This record gives sequence, C-alpha cells and structure tokens, in this order.
Amino acid sequence: MLCTLCPRACGAARTETSGGGVCAMPSLPVVARAALHHWEEPPISGRNGSGTVFFSGCSLKCVFCQNEAISHENFGRAIPVSRLREIFFELIAQGAHNINLVNPTHFAHAVGAALSEPLPVPVVWNSGGYDCVETLRALEGKIQIYLPDLKYARAETAARYSAAPDYPEAARAAIAEMVRQTGPCVLEDGLLKRGTVIRHLILPGHLSETKEVMDWVAAAFPPGTVLFSLMSQYTPWGRAEAYPELNRSLRPSEARAAERYMAALGLEGCAQELGAADSAFIPAFDLTGVLHKEGQEKVKKNKN
Repeated sequence: MLCTLCPRACGAARTETSGGGVCAMPSLPVVARAALHHWEEPPISGRNGSGTVFFSGCSLKCVFCQNEAISHENFGRAIPVSRLREIFFELIAQGAHNINLVNPTHFAHAVGAALSEPLPVPVVWNSGGYDCVETLRALEGKIQIYLPDLKYARAETAARYSAAPDYPEAARAAIAEMVRQTGPCVLEDGLLKRGTVIRHLILPGHLSETKEVMDWVAAAFPPGTVLFSLMSQYTPWGRAEAYPELNRSLRPSEARAAERYMAALGLEGCAQELGAADSAFIPAFDLTGVLHKEGQEKVKKNKN
C-alpha cells in the first residue's frame, strides 16, 4: 500500500514486512501490549478495565511522549488481522468493558478489517487526534467511542513538538467528524457506550494555549455533546530534556488554573489529579496479550 492514512499523506510504501514514512510501520498491525487497563477516564475504565490494544509506531512522534518505547523506538510484534480480532475477544472474555485501540491511526486499514463484524462491546478509537477525515469516514459504524487528543491550538507549538504545523487544523476537522459519527455521549450505569471524549494534556508554560483549546471545544460543541478530559500528568518523558521549556513537571498552580477555566466555561468531563504523573501509570510494553499462549510462554522464558 502507498499510505495516505494520516494527514501527513506521505505515500510511504508499506508491505506486510516493511514500512517507511514517519510511522515506519509495515501494513500488518504491530502491537506491543493487549491487556485490561484501569487508568483511563472512569466512564471508559469502569470497574473491570478497558481492553487496551497498544499499537506500535506513530505518525506524530511528540518529543514528550511517555510511550517512547513503542511510539519512537517501534517495539512490538507484527500480527495478522485474524490474530488482532482474536485479541479483541480474549480481552472481552477477561471482562473488558470495551476494546480500546491506542494510537491506531496508521493501522486504520487493519482495524477496519478486524471489525468487519461488530463486537459485543463498544470500540474506542484512542488517537492523538491527527486523523484524516476520509480515514475516519471509512470506519463509520465500526467505532462507537472516539477518544482523541487535542494537543495544540497553535501551529508553531505543533511544529516544534510534533513537526506537524497542520495539527490544529487537522485535529479540529477530525474531531468534528468524530462527533458527527457518534452524536452526543450516551452513558449507561456510569459507562460510556457512545460518544466523543476530547483529551488535552497541559504542557508546562503553555497555560494560555490550554485555554485556547478549551475555548474552541466550548464554541464548537453545544453543552451535552462531548466530554472533555483535562490531563495534568505531564512530566519530562521521552526527549523533553532537549527542550528547556518542557524539561520540568507541571506546577500545581498551572493545573488548578486550567481546572478553574474549564469550570468557568462549563465544559463537562473530568480533570485528572496531579498524582497520575508517575511512571507507575505507564504500562509495561512486553507483548503481554499479543501472542498466542505458546508464544507468551516463550517470551517469559527468554526474560528469565
């Protein structure tokens, strides 16, 4: 395939065994972990956990990414689409409230094939927000919950930290399409069944831009349409040390100011506690749940 799945539309030649472009991924889905995850937003994780499938590679490669091992270093294992669908059902058997596809943008073709038949639980598209409207439209009816980031409001910030000056424009268009598909959020017994939750990570020294992000959400969507998740777990992960302005943790005063602004705008959703800024909340990328049982045993033996 000549890839145009994400807004970079780089046309990279991707085969089953090799890939190019920014994500550097083959056409087969590459997965680093598949397991129940309890640290998403409460309506996503619920009591049992969200059935997360972490895809490797990334078309954004943000300099502060806490999942650098898979987004920048591309750790993971290529699997056929048939195995991907098996993983969905294995997570459902473990009690997953939903199937949560983490960073799936560059594998949208594989996700669509794996969801050729509907699942008995909602499917969550958990992306960086850097999605093409055309790619999302090809998935319509297969995704019940969209969980995009809205990382930046300014082109210059997106260019500096993700080499994607078109990010604000692309993400806003993508999110509008997501909301069109899902309609207003629908919750049952505290669990999200359908809808769009927009995430934003507060970056140190960028409070004014965080406010711009929230201004856009409040203006773009009537009350009751979307949920907003304000995240304050930033710490200097990845390559942030090369960017002096990012090489510090978020100050409590910055988080509190953002929370007050969110409340003043009347945005519905949740604000993450500062205590979530801890490496303990980063999952182990060790192929858990990716391989068949025999393969999992081999991985464990090699570790020992």
